Amino acid sequence: MTGAEQGSVAAARATPDLETYRRRVRELVTAARMGHIERVTETAVAIARANGLDERLQHQVELAAVLHDAARDLPDDELVRLGAPADELERRHPLTLHGRAARSLAATWGVTDEAVLGAIKGHVFGVPPTDAVGMCVYVADVCEPGRGVNDDLRELAMHDLLAAYRRAVVTKVRYLEAAGKPVHPGTLAVYRSLFGEEAR
Repeated sequence: MTGAEQGSVAAARATPDLETYRRRVRELVTAARMGHIERVTETAVAIARANGLDERLQHQVELAAVLHDAARDLPDDELVRLGAPADELERRHPLTLHGRAARSLAATWGVTDEAVLGAIKGHVFGVPPTDAVGMCVYVADVCEPGRGVNDDLRELAMHDLLAAYRRAVVTKVRYLEAAGKPVHPGTLAVYRSLFGEEAR
């Protein structure tokens, strides 16, 4: 074996495989949350394939989906420690930090791919409409079958990812407003990037 080949094997061994990440996530979340994560992963990969994303992008989608809610069931003080609140809204509602906190966990666990890390963080507030990996995870999180809603969104995502993403962002904003919950500035920024500054 050449030195280069030995280096590649060593690098592969140093990078945890998908099942290792699944085990790490499973240790931090409830059984119900893990079920959601598995459904999001299956849905996100199906969306990626249906939209013609290549194998490298599909792998990024799968890893980001497995890790996206790794911090979702952590106590508030851990979310604050890992997610570093940026404003008063985030300080008052630590759950808004779970995407950023999951990104921190993933980085600690050895994930260095910025596309994956960005999709993990972005599943809460949204991603740029040029980020196919992030859009797959975001849409899958909103419409995975276990939620019992947004089946039409899942069907749309199988042939028009951007249209599904736009609809998913609208769905999230309307849900928060109807529930009387504050809409995070990050979500509003994504919404306006999709629909214009005068939107809403």
